[in-house]
Amino acid sequence: MKTDIIPLRVLTLIFTGPANPAVLVLEPIEELKDGCSRVLPIWIGVPEAMQLGAALEHAKAPRPMTHDLFLDALTNLDACVDHVLIDDAQGETYFAKLVLRQGGRLISLDARPTDALSLAIREDAPFMTTEEVLAKASFPYIFKEPRDTAAELEEFRTFVSSLTPEDFTNQS
Repeated sequence: MKTDIIPLRVLTLIFTGPANPAVLVLEPIEELKDGCSRVLPIWIGVPEAMQLGAALEHAKAPRPMTHDLFLDALTNLDACVDHVLIDDAQGETYFAKLVLRQGGRLISLDARPTDALSLAIREDAPFMTTEEVLAKASFPYIFKEPRDTAAELEEFRTFVSSLTPEDFTNQS
C-alpha cells in the first residue's frame, strides 16, 4: 500500500512560559484551498522549544550544543541529514524517523520528532508526514486575512532576541 508523503514547514513555535509546555505548529507546504489549511500541533517541553527556537533562528552558541555536536559527528563521518518523516501519532505522542545519508546509503533512525526536526532545520533538510498522520492528528486552520509571513517572522525574531537564560530557570 502506497502512503502519500506530505512536505511540512513550521508555521509557528509558541512559548507560553518557562513552567508551561510549548507548542510547535507545523503545516503542509501546499496551496491553500478556499483559505483553509491543516495544522499539526506538537506539544513540547521548554528545553525542546529552546533547541527548536535556536534552530529556527540559526543561532549559534559559543560552545556546541547537543544537536550541533551530533551534526559535527555526522559531517566527520561523511553523512548528513537527508530528511525527517513524522510517521505516526498516538494520542499526543508523535513518532519520527531521522533519515541520514552516507554516500549512496540511507539510514533510518527512530527519533523524537523534536530532536529530528531540530537537526533537519539546522541542516535545511526537508521534513514531512504521511497522509494518515495528517488525517489522524491535524486540525483545520482558516486564515481570516492574507498571511504576512515577513511580519510573523520579525515578531518571532523579536521575541527570541528578548529571551534571557533567566526566562528558562525553574521558578517554583
